[in-house]
Amino acid sequence: MTMLIPFTGLVPKPWKNGGGSTTEIAVFPPDAGFEDFDWRVSLATIAADGPFSMFPGVERTLALVEGHGMTLDIDGEPNLVSPAEPVVGFDGESRVAAKLNRGPSTDFNAMTRLDRCYHRFGRRSLDGPSKFVARADVTVLFLAEGESLELCSDEQRINLVRYDAVLLDPGTTWQLEAGQGTIFVVDIHYYDDEQDLEDNDVDYDADNDDDDLRAHRE
Repeated sequence: MTMLIPFTGLVPKPWKNGGGSTTEIAVFPPDAGFEDFDWRVSLATIAADGPFSMFPGVERTLALVEGHGMTLDIDGEPNLVSPAEPVVGFDGESRVAAKLNRGPSTDFNAMTRLDRCYHRFGRRSLDGPSKFVARADVTVLFLAEGESLELCSDEQRINLVRYDAVLLDPGTTWQLEAGQGTIFVVDIHYYDDEQDLEDNDVDYDADNDDDDLRAHRE
């Protein structure tokens, strides 16, 4: 079922170490904890250098939303997360530590449990009307930049403001109406999906080949 998730209705939870906070956007099954979720998407604010929690058996994607980013040490290898290179993927069991670049960082996080499902992450730049087709078992669309976004289908009209998210039904087609902005898209595929994709490139709309769209299967 298509569902709007307003950011204003979500509650951030501070980290025990005081280094930041996390706002859970969506999780499945509903109310699942860290040990038993299939997938989880969230928004985190990192306020201080420090280690990440480990999630064995989970694949992760992190995308910069606000701030100058950070350097992530992933199993001893430095990875720069910046406005120019805003996305990084890694195993949840990796040892990861963050060193901030000039102040706090706000980051979008997607996690899927490897023995149940996997995800692909995409970014699209918006500048006027475009089309979007939800192609996964679960599609999460998040307005990362821009004041507002309107999604229209034959049956529904949904309005988002920045940091709102929406869960889209598979196979639905939407017209996107927005000024300049950026959406993040998380496509979640369960392994029993008969159309399990083999290609790492996702073309959400063949008519918009110039969109700034990147996809990752880590």
